This record gives sequence, structure tokens and C-alpha cells, in this order.
Amino acid sequence: MNSPVHRCRDTEQNRGQTWPGSSYLMAEHRIPISKDVITSTSASAMWFIKDACGIICAIITWLLVFYAEFVVLFVMLLPSKNLTYSIVNGSLFNILAFLALASHIRAMCTDPGAVPKGNATKEYIESLQLKPGQVVYKCPKCCSIKPDRAHHCSVCKRCIRKMDHHCPWVNNCVGENNQKYFVLFTMYIALVSLHTLFLVVFHFLYCFEDDWTKCSSFSPPATVILLILLCFEGLLFLIFTSVMFGTQVHSICTDETGIEQLKKEERRWAKKNKWMNLRAVFGHPFSLLWFSPFSTPDHGKAETYQYVV
Repeated sequence: MNSPVHRCRDTEQNRGQTWPGSSYLMAEHRIPISKDVITSTSASAMWFIKDACGIICAIITWLLVFYAEFVVLFVMLLPSKNLTYSIVNGSLFNILAFLALASHIRAMCTDPGAVPKGNATKEYIESLQLKPGQVVYKCPKCCSIKPDRAHHCSVCKRCIRKMDHHCPWVNNCVGENNQKYFVLFTMYIALVSLHTLFLVVFHFLYCFEDDWTKCSSFSPPATVILLILLCFEGLLFLIFTSVMFGTQVHSICTDETGIEQLKKEERRWAKKNKWMNLRAVFGHPFSLLWFSPFSTPDHGKAETYQYVV
């Protein structure tokens, strides 16, 4: 009886080889293999990438949010004479900031879809009891069985399912399991940045009309410097996160990751409508839970991965 086919292929460089005595499938043949075969069993465990650059970027992200919190509360809202204005805007800002940081934690500490490392051994593949002619792919960098649409990340040192890109600001890859949280992070940061810019503009107008010594508990020069820095931060993050949010939503709707678009990879998976693609990332059915970083979507667990020759 012929042994199962084990085809080693580095999909990043399109190089391949096979074991002796293996056979090939026709190009148009697809062999479905259960997703459970190549899904890590520790998906719910804590995930954290020990990358110095990523950790520094993540810390900077939190410090910038805390700086905005300090300026908004102690420079603009607490000195305000309008209590309703302070309560409403303070509550809105803190809710958005809390959701942004919660989304950041989930995006950073959620397994993005890592394929089990080092499982592409001859013994393990034979234990799968594949039929003669079935093909599985092996990543030569992490020695793992590589599902279709997975790419190897040199920072995470793992193959990631539906990897979009590695983001140092969340110190993690954006992949199948945490794309929702990354989208929410960019959305809430964009919203809190927009809200901050409005507060800065209104506070400047208020200080120009009133005495600068009465519109803030800080000295006028310190107040101006703090507001200008916050305005610059808010404008920069608004532009950056808005662009990232737009590209992520477009990527989800077209069901094509950033790497796949960059490499112009041939589409080898079933085409679905935009609504189905959104539900696959955010969960079924549509509800307010789509906007919650505390809700875990199913990511279409009923679906199977297909290996293509």
C-alpha cells in the first residue's frame, strides 16, 4: 500500500519536493481536510510574542492613550464650568478609550491562528490516514503542516492562518482568530481621536473668548503646549487608524488578505458575498456583539480547509 503523500513546499518561494514513491493530484482536484487536523488545541490559552520592538510599540500605544486621558480630563474637562459638558464628554471619551485598549489587549494576546509547530513529521502525517494521492504542505521554516492561505511570520516564527500582516503596534500578527479585535482597535482609536480633536478645538475657542488663566488649572504656556501635542497626536492617529480600518474592512469584504493582495496570489478558495465574509470574521448573526472586544466569534468553525495542488 502506498504511503500518504508528503509534499514539502515553501509557498513563500514556490519551491517543492516530494517523498519517493509519492503520486500527484490533477491541478483542479481539491482534497478537503478537516480544520481540526491543523488547528492548535491551545487556541484559548494565553498568547504573547516576545519581540522587543513589538513590546515597545505596544507600551507606547498605551502611554499615548494615557497622555490623551490626562489632557482631556485635567486640562479641558475638570476646569470647565459646565458640569453637563464635562460629564457627557468625559464619559464618552473614557468609554471609547476603554474599548480601544480592551481591543488592543485581545488583538495582542489572542492566538491569530498559529499552526501547530513541528507537526509535519512522517509519523504524524501517516497517522492522519490520508488516502493515496492526497497532498499536504509543509513549511520548511517551522516544520508544520501548512493549510491553504497560511503564511509564515518571521517575527512570530509560526505559520498563521489567513495572515494579513504583522503589526508591531499590537505586537502580534493579524490573522484568522484576532482580525476582529484589530479592526475594533483601529475603529475605536479613530473615534477617540476624532472626539479628542473636537474637544481641543472647542477648548481653544473657549480659552480665546475667556481668560487663559481661568480656562485651565495649568499656566497658559503649558496649556497651549499640552493642547498642541494632543492635537498632533489625535490628528496623526486619526489618519493612520482610519486608513487601517478602511483597508481591513475592504480586505474582509473581498476575502483577500493583505499578503494575498500584495503577492497577487491566485484565488483558490470559494468566493462568498461581502455579508458572509463579514459574518465569518465578526460572528453570526449581526448584533451589538460585533462591536464588543469581549465577544469571541466562531470564525466559521464548521468550514473546512482545502489543500490544493
